Amino acid sequence: MAQPPSPVGGGEPRPAAGRTVAWVFPGQGSQYVGMGKAVARVDVAAGAVFTAADETLGFGLSDLVFNGPEEALRQTSNQQPAILATSIAYFVALQSRGLLPPPAFVAGHSLGEYAALVATGALDLADAIRLVRRRGELMDVTSEGPGVGAMAALIGLPIDEVAAIAAAAGAEVANENAPDQTTVSGRRDAVERAMILAKERGARRAILLPVSAAFHSSLMAPAADGMRPLLAEVPLGRAAVPLVANVDARPIQEPDELRRELLDQILAPVRWTAVVGALATAGVTTYYEVGPGKVLAGLIGRTHRGATTITAESLLGAVTTIEEGKTGG
Repeated sequence: MAQPPSPVGGGEPRPAAGRTVAWVFPGQGSQYVGMGKAVARVDVAAGAVFTAADETLGFGLSDLVFNGPEEALRQTSNQQPAILATSIAYFVALQSRGLLPPPAFVAGHSLGEYAALVATGALDLADAIRLVRRRGELMDVTSEGPGVGAMAALIGLPIDEVAAIAAAAGAEVANENAPDQTTVSGRRDAVERAMILAKERGARRAILLPVSAAFHSSLMAPAADGMRPLLAEVPLGRAAVPLVANVDARPIQEPDELRRELLDQILAPVRWTAVVGALATAGVTTYYEVGPGKVLAGLIGRTHRGATTITAESLLGAVTTIEEGKTGG
């Protein structure tokens, strides 16, 4: 696997001279059937990432990723290792071609923090695959039982107003994705009340999300309890580059900090708007989205005006087309 980037000092977000790049790694919802398939066909190291994931889990995750069915890929316990494996496959393919400049910082949206830590050398790939597989299994089980939790995206209201709506409805803020896009989470009846209140207060849209549970809410307490001993035992090293954490938008590198972040983010909101704000304040101007799709590029564009966003798939698309043409694939 490609070598991790050179270390950058910790402390407050402050890139070294000329270092204005951040790598960002997507989370759930970015998956699609066929992601990574073309890259794995033409890049040996990328293909080896999927092989390692298959061997770690003891079943053909790569076949599910490449060929579906979509319903099975959407299952949280499959979706999480699938996105992680695809993100790291893209990472090694980009690095081997010199298409990924060294970053000042990394960040990941929820699940994406695991990929970020693999990319910075803090977490072994096989350990990460095992952890997110179990994380996905546990997140499907809530303290209220299956089918009770729900999530909704509220669009067109500021974060503080959504927080007040969520509190009034008995729901919780789950994802602060952009200044005008916030996700709420909790029991289904509370989430539906929040949707009604949001529309009454002028939200452009209130969308019930197709998810299996109330992620990033107190209903995830059983998942946090289940992950606690696993995260306590897994080997974690110092990240070669600071991770700007979901929970508090603070740059962290040390193993104990990283371990605490991976546990706390199960229950805490994903403060993505604050993460991007911290990166922008630190001087980051260019974001490489290392993973399937372009969800984060869209969110960053709404938070950090004037920033440059580059997706792995836009870079690798031309590469795979050229290399498949050379081999007749």
